[in-house]
Amino acid sequence: MTAEGRILFDGDRLRATLFNADAKKLIVTFRQRVAEDGVFSESTPVQRFVKRGYAHLHLQARVNDWYVNDETGAFEARIAEIADPYRRVVATGFSMGGFGAMRFSKALGVQHCILISPQFSIAPKVVPKDRRYRDSADGFDPVLGDVASRARRGMRGVVLADPFRPLDIYNAQMILRAFPKLRLCRLGCGGHPATRVLGESGGFSRVQGLLLSGQVDPADIVAMHRAGRRESPTYWRHLSENAEKRGHAALSAFAAAKHGEMGRETP
Repeated sequence: MTAEGRILFDGDRLRATLFNADAKKLIVTFRQRVAEDGVFSESTPVQRFVKRGYAHLHLQARVNDWYVNDETGAFEARIAEIADPYRRVVATGFSMGGFGAMRFSKALGVQHCILISPQFSIAPKVVPKDRRYRDSADGFDPVLGDVASRARRGMRGVVLADPFRPLDIYNAQMILRAFPKLRLCRLGCGGHPATRVLGESGGFSRVQGLLLSGQVDPADIVAMHRAGRRESPTYWRHLSENAEKRGHAALSAFAAAKHGEMGRETP
């Protein structure tokens, strides 16, 4: 048991922790891919949601296996039981966590989501152009990890991606085919994950808050991104890099100078 939550699935590879269980609505979050895997992190509740009458289910994979391993079946059945009593279920996840939100969307009954730079798959035959996570793909079961067959096709929400990250857009396009009610939100020079600019400007909490209202509009998120990019070192660095790749030397130099004037970037 953690400080304020109950561990309701405690496997060797997967873990589920529930906070504020007696609420009537539920937010589900997923741990993203981490640089040094091998241990579970301490789960903490999303206070903004808990204070607004939500339970919080935090799901973790101990290693970067995209939640696909010999515990997946039992894990899926257990989290379906946990989510079943709640009248509203929303979810959010970054990268590998975004994959988890899609992979378990039907089991959880997710109604609204915000997915940040998610992968549709890491199976080489499914995403032959995306080789970024092949180190995690060796033991990845493409059948057990198939998102399309487990998609809650009525799930609404947004996929946030940087249009200057072709592989993120490549994955996003496949996601939109599997989840036709999701919408793509392009956050230029946001990076991976695409919310780095929002994070540096304090805007991500407002994006997350859209799930509370049930009105997750890409135009609102783009407006927040644009409002924050002027003071974002991440934005200016990515703009400089992208301008240089496209042969816009003057713009690249200008953006590089602006980046040099800024403070440290958000990790």
